[in-house]
Amino acid sequence: MERIETGNNIIERSINQIQSQAQKVYWNLTNDELAQQTLDLNQGKLNDLGALCVETGKFTGRSPKDKFIVKDSLTSDTIDWGEVNIAISNDIFENLFQKMTSFLAQKDIWARKCYAGADPQYKINVTVINTRPWANLFCNNLFITPTSDELATFEHEWLILQVPEFEANPEIDGTRSSNFTIVNFTKKVILIGGSAYTGEMKKGIFSVLNFILPHQYGVLPMHCSANEGKDGDVSLFFGLSGTGKTTLSADANRALIGDDEHGWTDNSVFNFEGGCYAKVVDLSAEKEPEIYGAIKPGALLENVNFFAGTNIVDFTNTTLTENTRVAYPIDYIPNAKQPSLGAIPKNIFFLTCDAFGILPPISKLTKEQAMYHFISGYTAKVAGTEVGITEPQTTFSACFGRVFLPLHPTQYAELLGKKLEQHPEVNVWLINTGWTGGKYGEGKRMNLKYTRAMINAAMRGDLDHVEYVPHVIFGVLKPQSCPGVPPEVLNPRTTWLDTEAYDKQALALANLFVNNFKQYEDQASKEIRSAAPKTSL
Repeated sequence: MERIETGNNIIERSINQIQSQAQKVYWNLTNDELAQQTLDLNQGKLNDLGALCVETGKFTGRSPKDKFIVKDSLTSDTIDWGEVNIAISNDIFENLFQKMTSFLAQKDIWARKCYAGADPQYKINVTVINTRPWANLFCNNLFITPTSDELATFEHEWLILQVPEFEANPEIDGTRSSNFTIVNFTKKVILIGGSAYTGEMKKGIFSVLNFILPHQYGVLPMHCSANEGKDGDVSLFFGLSGTGKTTLSADANRALIGDDEHGWTDNSVFNFEGGCYAKVVDLSAEKEPEIYGAIKPGALLENVNFFAGTNIVDFTNTTLTENTRVAYPIDYIPNAKQPSLGAIPKNIFFLTCDAFGILPPISKLTKEQAMYHFISGYTAKVAGTEVGITEPQTTFSACFGRVFLPLHPTQYAELLGKKLEQHPEVNVWLINTGWTGGKYGEGKRMNLKYTRAMINAAMRGDLDHVEYVPHVIFGVLKPQSCPGVPPEVLNPRTTWLDTEAYDKQALALANLFVNNFKQYEDQASKEIRSAAPKTSL
């Protein structure tokens, strides 16, 4: 059997080799230093607010079909292999690892010691090596910066080697194309070549924690935002793009724990990151003042365009990409909590933009329903959101982040169910931020004022003792009253002029849920399957 070297020894030796061969190594520079070096190398420019603006080149987003996981004795029987988790051999990894380290000889590199996970018990040390100073600035913003004492005793645990200039030869190197991301759980290395998109590093570590935390510690990793009220009550917000996750979790009266990636332990919720990576398409100070206010010296703007002849960003211009983003430290948000930890959640919100106008604007879920809807991860795209979409299209992404899950989705759902069983006081809510009174094109978008009123009522406990009625098809529990919301809004069927048309559309949506769930049925427990919607009246 092939001997695979594991642990910190290979990382320590590799870092030493890279350092000894490099032209110069810049360790742990400040954002100001990294920004100035970026300007000196003509790799970026400052906007009128002092933020560093760069272009990531050919790739302005992740390339999921070019992300691989090394299949070996550790991962062979644990990873959920398939179109999301694509297997690659250790020989291919080793060959590319050696080629990339050799490629760095006589080059300037930027290195950083950081960690992921605000809970000291579960954090992992991450060493990042970049070939561009602004990529290292991104890591300083998105990962957590060690204190001086922590740096003094820092031990290399995981290594990210990001070399956009190095491209693979697919015919020789065994990749799909010239760009690649390879995660090796045994050797604790992430290789990124051929792409300068910084989000590959962030999501690479998210995938790592999605494997380690549930597999080794029973901690539930979550693709969600989290905030905390003045009484210490924590709320989680899950939702795919366009559901309102960022908007609804941003609350001036609540402290932000984090906006994207968290873990749920036996006694806490903690942020994986030290910063935020926010979309900035159509950003304005009026619509999203917190994010706009974070665009200042130290922040990194990616793939934005400027008004002609100025250094003022035109946030409506998507010539380069619609995935324009800004990376900034979490303390750039005025009400961010430091450190980024809170108690176990009191309320969990699953956000969906139901373009078919079927789901209630708010409903309470049983444990079984919570597991089912967690696996489903439903929303709908509407006309205009993507090229070619002229009618509402259902989108299902398991656990609201399927592409980042190394394990089978049912394992995360079962862990969620276990958490809810241990903490029966936790409320799980399904929030429809989509349409009411008819489907897209016939009804109207849910009033944001009502959505906020329902979420605030849930967090205040105003819905703890009201009457609930189960939805006739989905079985979710509809509150019959809510402060600040007209009663008729709470029952979607009554908002339709044609109730028979509602019933027909509801059954059609239920069938979409059931058909999507078929891929998980073989490994789903009986209690999860029991929460499926009815497909006939």
